[in-house]
Amino acid sequence: MSDCTVGVLGGGQLGRMLALAGIPLGLQFRFFDPSPEACAREVGTLTIGAWSDHEALRSFAQDCDAVTFEFENVPTASLNALESVIAVQPSRLALATSSDRICEKRFFQSCGIAVQPFAEVGSVKELDIALATVGTPGVLKTRSLGYDGKGQCVVRDARAALEAWNSLGRMPCIYEAFVPFEREVSIVAVRAKVDGVVQFDAYTLGENVHRDGILHTTIVPARVHSALIASAREHARVVAEALDYIGVFAIEFFVADDVLIANEMAPRVHNSGHWTMDGAVTSQFENHLRAILSLPLGSCAQQNAHTAMLNIVGCVPSASTLLADPSLKLHLYGKDARKGRKTGHINMCADTSTELLRLLSCAEHYSVQCVL
Repeated sequence: MSDCTVGVLGGGQLGRMLALAGIPLGLQFRFFDPSPEACAREVGTLTIGAWSDHEALRSFAQDCDAVTFEFENVPTASLNALESVIAVQPSRLALATSSDRICEKRFFQSCGIAVQPFAEVGSVKELDIALATVGTPGVLKTRSLGYDGKGQCVVRDARAALEAWNSLGRMPCIYEAFVPFEREVSIVAVRAKVDGVVQFDAYTLGENVHRDGILHTTIVPARVHSALIASAREHARVVAEALDYIGVFAIEFFVADDVLIANEMAPRVHNSGHWTMDGAVTSQFENHLRAILSLPLGSCAQQNAHTAMLNIVGCVPSASTLLADPSLKLHLYGKDARKGRKTGHINMCADTSTELLRLLSCAEHYSVQCVL
C-alpha cells in the first residue's frame, strides 16, 4: 500500500485527520481546495483550484487510487469532471441525498425513519402554506450549504417568518417544526464491500450538546435506553443499504418521548465521531479509508466504559497547560484562532462516569484559557 494515493476533496481538519490516520498504513494523500491556507496542506500535497476548474480536478484525480471528500457541497459539474477519471466514494447518490434537506427528509421517510413535520419554501406563498401546515415555533433552514448553525433561523411566530426568510437571502429553504427534544444523539457507522462481501458496523451511540449552533461536547455512550441504541443502529444499517453506501457517515437524531427523530445525515467522517481517535479500537478516519479502499473494516468497539470529546472553538489553548493532565488528549488542526472557528478538540477516556465528568470539567476550564 506504500504507493497507494488517496485524493480528498477539501483540505480542512477532516481531511487532515484522514491523512493522519492513513499515513501509518502507508498511504499518501492529495487534497483539492480553493484555499492555499487549507490546514491539510501539512500532511499531503495540496492542489489549489476552484471547484469550477474541471481540468484541474481531472488532473488532480489522474494518479489517485481512490477519491473521497471531507466537504460535501461539491458541485454536480465538478463530480462529472472527476468521475470521467475515477469513481468518488461515497457515491453521488449519497451526496445528492444529504446535500438537499428536502431530499434528505423524504429519503428518511422512505426508510421508515421518523422526521419532524416539514415543508418546502421557495416563495412567499409557500412560506404562508408552511406556517399554516407546520405551525410555530419552527426552524427555517436553507436547503443546502448550512453548517454549524449557519443558514438557519428560529421562527417563533408567523410575523417573524418573512423576516427570517429575507435574512437567509430568500434562498430555497425547508421549514421544520421545532422539536422539544430531551437530548440529541448521533450514530457514526461504516459500510464497505470487501471481495464482494458487504461489511457494516457502527460505533457506540454518542450524546451531543451544542452551543451557539456548534457542537460543544459528545459523550459516549449516550444516556438512553438500549432499545433506542438498537434502533439507531438499525436506522443506520437501512440507510447504508438504501444508498449502497461506502465509507463512514453519521446520522443525528433528536430524542423526544422515547422516539428517535432524524435531524440530518453527514455523508463523511463527522465531528461527533472524533472521540474514536482515542476511544475506539479503530478510528472513524481509519475505517473510512479502509472502506473506500475495499480493505477489511477495523473494530468499532469502544475501548473504555466512558469517553468524551470537547470541541475547541474560536481560540487556541495552551498545550502545556492542558497536557498537564495526562488523561486529556489534545488534537489541534493547525488553524489560526477566529470567532466561531473549530481549531481543535480534546478527547478523554475514563472507567467511571464520575471521572469522565471531572475530565470534562478540566478540559473545558483549560480550553477557554485560550491564546487569541
